[in-house]
This record gives sequence, C-alpha cells and structure tokens, in this order.
Amino acid sequence: MIHTILRWTLGALLRVRVKGDVSVLRGGRKLVVANHDSLLDGALLALFLPGLATVVVTPETLRHPLVRLFRRTLRFAVLDPARPLAVKRLIRQVQRGEVVAVFPQGRVSTTGTIMKVYDSAGVIAARSNAQIVPVHISGTLQTYQSRVTGRWPRRLFPRVVLTIQSPVDVPPVSHRPIRERRRALADEMLKLMQRMMFDGRRRQTLFDALVEAAELHGRSTTIIEDVRQQPETYGALLKTTLALARLISRVSTEGETVGVMLPNLSTTVALVFALTARRRVAAMLNYSAGPEAMSAACTAAGIKTVITSRRFVQAARLEATARALHGIDLVYLEDLRANLKRRDKLWIAGALLRPRAAVPGQDPSAVAVVLFTSGSEARSKGVAISHDAMLANMAQMRAVIDFGPNDKYLNALPMYHTYGLTACTLMPILAGTPLFLYTTPLHYRVIPEFAYTRDCTYMFGTSTFLGHYGRHAHPYDFYRVRVVVSGGEKLSPEVEQLWQTKFGLRIMEGYGATECGPTLSLNTPLNYREGTVGRLLPGIETRVVTVPGIARGGALHVRSAHLMTGYYFYEQPAVLHPPRSEVGLGWYNTGDVVEIDDDGYVTILGRVKRFAKIAGEMVSLELVERIAYAASSAHKHAATVEQISGSGESTILFTTDARLDRMMLVRTARQIGAQDLAVARRIVKVASLPLLGSGKTDYVTLNRMAPKTA
Repeated sequence: MIHTILRWTLGALLRVRVKGDVSVLRGGRKLVVANHDSLLDGALLALFLPGLATVVVTPETLRHPLVRLFRRTLRFAVLDPARPLAVKRLIRQVQRGEVVAVFPQGRVSTTGTIMKVYDSAGVIAARSNAQIVPVHISGTLQTYQSRVTGRWPRRLFPRVVLTIQSPVDVPPVSHRPIRERRRALADEMLKLMQRMMFDGRRRQTLFDALVEAAELHGRSTTIIEDVRQQPETYGALLKTTLALARLISRVSTEGETVGVMLPNLSTTVALVFALTARRRVAAMLNYSAGPEAMSAACTAAGIKTVITSRRFVQAARLEATARALHGIDLVYLEDLRANLKRRDKLWIAGALLRPRAAVPGQDPSAVAVVLFTSGSEARSKGVAISHDAMLANMAQMRAVIDFGPNDKYLNALPMYHTYGLTACTLMPILAGTPLFLYTTPLHYRVIPEFAYTRDCTYMFGTSTFLGHYGRHAHPYDFYRVRVVVSGGEKLSPEVEQLWQTKFGLRIMEGYGATECGPTLSLNTPLNYREGTVGRLLPGIETRVVTVPGIARGGALHVRSAHLMTGYYFYEQPAVLHPPRSEVGLGWYNTGDVVEIDDDGYVTILGRVKRFAKIAGEMVSLELVERIAYAASSAHKHAATVEQISGSGESTILFTTDARLDRMMLVRTARQIGAQDLAVARRIVKVASLPLLGSGKTDYVTLNRMAPKTA
C-alpha cells in the first residue's frame, strides 16, 4: 500500500514517464544498470521498474536522510568493497530471476556525466550469466537532490523519464587473468554506460535544442561573449535569432541553401539558428580560401544568396572575393537591420512568448548545414549535415567528456570548419556552457590573455595553433584550464611536451572529418592512450579494409548517426550524393589508414592518398614528415610526391630548417627504426609552409610548388 502511495506521489510530482519495452525485464536473468545523477534515482528505479526491484547503493548513500525515508518501504542493498559477500548475495538474487538494479559508477555524479565506473556490475552479470538492461534516467540531474555544484540549473519538480533500452550481453573475459578480467569488466561497463547516454538523446532540430537549453538554464543566464566584449544571455541570443529568422524569410526561399560569410561573432551563431529554424540551410563559407575556391563552393552547393557584413568585408579585405561571386545576391546584415519595421518588432515580442510555435516545424533528418572540405589535397566538396547528425555527434562527445555550466569554452577556430562550428560553438551553447568567441586563431598573444581574463576551462586548437599559444603565453595564462583538445591535424610531440612542462596540461588529441563531425575518436581523462587519437565514440560502426601494398592497418570506413547526408560536387551543382563506399551504401571511407586495437583506440598511420610507391613499396608521407620532425623538431616540415621521368614516384620534403640535409634524415631514420626508403629523396628549403585557415598544411599549394623547385 505504501509502495503504491509513494509511486503515485513521486509519479505525479515529477511527471515520471517510463519509455521502452518493459517486458525485457520479465523472464530470464537480467541486471539493470543506470546512470546516477541524483539521490532520487534509487527510489525511482525501485518504484517504477516492474516487480519488487532491489536497488544497490553505497553505504554513504544509504545514510542520507532522504534515502533512509524510503528504506523501510523499498528494497535496497548495500554494496561495500570491503564486504565481498554482498556481491555473492546479489549474484544469487539475479540467478533466481529477481530484478536487481546497480549504479556502476557507485557515487552520485558530481560532474553531470559518467564518472569512474567500477567492475561490480560486470562481475555480477558475468557470474550470474545475466543480460544487462541499461535504463537511462533523465531529469533528476536538475533536482535539488543532485550533487552537481555551481551554476547547475535546479528545478523543484523537473520532468523525469526512465528509458529502458535493449538488453546486451557481457563480452566473455574468463580467458584473462583475474586482475585483467576485472579491469576489462569495468571498461565494458564504462563503454556500455557511454553508449546508453548516447542512445538516450532526444531527436530534435537545432532551434528546438536552443529553446530547450534556454528553458532549462534560464533566459537570463549569460551564455556567449565575443570580441566586442558584450556578454549575451540566452534571452538575447534567442531574440536575435527570431529577428534574423523574420528578416531572412524576405531574402530567401524555404529549402534554399544560403551562404554565410561572417566571422566568429554571436550574430553568426544566431544566424545559423535562424536559417535552420526557417527551413533554410546554412552554408558556412571559408572566406580565407580565396575568390576562386569561394566561387567553386557556391557553385557546388547551388548557393544563390550569401549573407555577410559590409564592415566585415572591409575589415577582412574581402572585396575581391565579394566581386568574384558572380550571379550571387550579396545580402548585408546592415541592410537587414535597417529594414526591421515596427510590425516585425511586434512579431518578435510575440514569438519570444512561444518560440517553437513561431517557426515552422521540420524533420530533424533534414539538412541543416553545409560545410566544405578543407581542400588540402583536392577541390573542396560541399558536405550536407542534418540536424540529427550534428546533435548526435554532440551527444557522443557529451557521453565521454564532462563539461557543463561550471565550465567556460574559448573558441577561436572558425565556424566554417566542423571542429569550430559543432564542437566548439554550438555544443557548449546547447549544453549550458558559457562560450567566449574570438574572431581568428592567428592572434597568438591575445588568445592566451583572453583565456586568463575570462577564466576559461576548455581550450581548443590544432597542433599548429596550440604550439603558437604555448610559446607566446605566460605560464599562468591557462591557470583555470583543465582540458585542452587538439584536432584537425596530427598532434606534434613537441607541442604536447611544451604544454605538459610549461602549463602542466596533457593535451587530449581527437580525430574527425567534415563528413562525420569533428570527432570520431577522442582521448579523454577517463580513456587516454599515448600515441593514439583516442577511443572511438559510442554508436560508431567501423570497418578496416586492407589496402593493397600497405602492410600495416587498413582504410577506415565508418557508419554512424552523425554521418553526413551526402556530398555536393562542383561538377554536379546542387545534386546531393549520399555516402557510399566499397563496404556499402551509408558507409563513408575516411581515406585514412588506421589500426584499431582491442580496446577501441585508433592509431592513424597515414592517408591512402599520402603514400608513395618507391622501389615497389608503399611509403607513408606521414613517416617522411615524422623523420624530419625527429631530426629538426623546432621547424616545420611537409612531404609530397613528385614524378621523376623514367623512375616513377619520389618524395620531396619542404622544410623551414635551412641546415637540414639528407645525412641528418638518414641518421634519424635509423635511430627511430624507420626504413631508409622513408627518407625524403629531395629537400626544398622554404621560409614558411602554406597553411589553410584551419591551420592545416596546404598540400595543394605545395604540389604546385614542387615542379617549380625541381
């Protein structure tokens, strides 16, 4: 009777909803595992799971007054590492077919995401030969019984949803030694919990996610600041978004792909949300690529309208680029603002009351954004990315790293790249994490100063940019930074060592691609392995396909919810080509040669296109560069292939080190155990290497330079 009263009371106050197939918990041996965000979680599982479930808690949790209130009515079991007999009792309960629920991370989360995970749940499931049923609990993180401190939003009675997911089997580990077996079980539990967090995401559009974040964290919460140094709240961002949504509907049509040529400003962020809210597609143009590349990008994506700013065009000296966009209507923000009438202001005021009703609904699988490949090796392609794909990649990243309202992001990476747009700009805004935007990553002295004065805790960059920041920064500039993420190019060991010794910070290297979001794999404080680009994110399927002539690894093919919708090619303007590889439809060939170990960590060996066939063997240009960096770490190096008449392919190394010669490279190759064929056949001294706007080496320009220097 009391059980029913408690169930009805909590269900009414928290509007508890149970989703998923409840029948998976009936019959057979099942062990429930769940995320632990609040002291209420145990009571919710005991009350709303079918039958009389036993919920396993820690001794500290059981001593809490709130939990003791439910102790006489609900079935709790204490799991104490000092008392191994408790695990045996739980194993027997599961073997009898009773429902047992365990929190693998033990304590209530203090970060708002998955923390350290113990092996107890894995041991219980393995020894009782039971399936694991993940149950994702959402909503309790906002209760006052949550243990996250600081600026975390609180609600007296938030809506709570318990999502029962499909049962999974525990991988067999009995062949391993006991100590390794327990470590492997804990690792499997961590991967399962991260996948559960990812699978528990909601399907929605970018605009819906913005409105939800504003409702959760409060419209008066400051969320974004840019170089103009005027912090803006969620309410201000939402107001600008609705105003732009009203105005752009007059200069574009529904379904149109609209070019965006603007720097890292809060206005640009609002414009992206506004375009997607009005069923337009925001095409983020790389204004640093030059007039020819910009014109080609507009042709590929079928862009007829580009939104920019006169002030920005003048400041960035883009007049020649603007003139090169023949047949394209340039719309200036200054003109849009001038056309804001009184009736528009009245509409905005009404829309702020019910923002979701003010814009047309749409399918989250619709294309939201078009980005363009870096063009480091060939002409840029347009990459169409849906609302679903962008939000899925954010959910994957949020499942493996902890950040929230208590953190602050600093992003100087341009929004015309997936790294700068998805991971560094939209994700913190939608997660309630304050963001400071800077207009260019090239101001190496200014950016560390902003990191210091704005108390930023998360830093992002490519290896090149992080190296410059590290050399120019004061040792105390990053005193509040706790996570540094590197992506976009291979992390230099010199840069890694610099940040470790000067700032005491370990750089987390990640790996991604425009076609599948900024992150496919990522090193994190929970999962870090030196020499790799981290562990694959949850929800990613992979195939490693052997490449003829390459002995180690293979070409990486991926399929995931965050994969692009398709390509736009210059040769076939505005025609969308869905992803396809030799593995099948819906798969994407990254073009990278990788090795993936048994724990899911990825090692990049090179790109398929960046191999040279020398003396019948395939030689990685990445290895050619690695030898050069080992011989001369203080300088920059880049390798390409040249054709030698009558001899076939050969390697050419561009270097900024005027003293580097082949004898130094040969000695270094032997010291690091590299083959002699990987030593560059020709060395060209240059003052600097050509770079793209993202900081990557511009190999297209280098390939053009190679014949001229022969």
